[in-house]
Order: sequence, then structure tokens, then C-alpha cells
Amino acid sequence: QLQLVESGGGLVQPGGSLRLSCAASGFTLDKHSIGWFRQAPGKEREGVSCISSSDGSTYYADSVKGRFTISRHNAKNTVYLQMNSLKPEDTAVYYCAKVLTVQAMCNMRAILGSWGQGTQVTVSS
Repeated sequence: QLQLVESGGGLVQPGGSLRLSCAASGFTLDKHSIGWFRQAPGKEREGVSCISSSDGSTYYADSVKGRFTISRHNAKNTVYLQMNSLKPEDTAVYYCAKVLTVQAMCNMRAILGSWGQGTQVTVSS
């Protein structure tokens, strides 16, 4: 079965850190561009970051630039999202998904496949 499973969420205080994992089963992750998305209560899902399958280039939304880092560990077939200096507005359910590769760059205009369960991140004191 081809699927991505998110994990690593939790409750953290403002300024804290979490590392989210996106583990693939049934396919090789490094052959696909992977994106992280999030959806806060009452808001639309938004793209947070992605990493290209082509050259490993990355993209970050302005709201997380300088605080979040996306990376992939090919041997573990996993993509990570390291989140530092977390803010209450980062509270959301986080999802990973295969995304488009356009001119060698990852592109989060659409996902390939379906959404997983996601992992809840809550930033609160």
C-alpha cells in the first residue's frame, strides 16, 4: 500500500521546537518532491515547505522562513520538518504529501495522491 504517515506532533511552549516525520511505505520517497502543509482551525490548508526530488532544492512559506527546515533521509525513506522558535500561530494539523516537480523545483499547487491523517501541533503556554 502506497502511503505517507506523519508523526512527531505534540504540545510545545512558544519558542520551543518539534521535528515532524513523514515516512513513506510502498514507494521510494527520494523519487518524489514532498511538501508539508498545515491547516489551522477555521482556516484553509496552506503549503508550508517542500523539497524537490530533482536537486533537493527547498521552498518555505514566508511565515516559517528562517524557523523551519525541511530535509530528507533517503535511507530511512523519510522527510523531516524541523520546527524551531514555534509560535502560537503555528498551531495546526500538519500533513505531508507528494507534490509536483516543475522545472526541477517542488511546487505545492497540487498534491499527488490523497491526504493522510496528519499530526497535531499545538503551541501554547
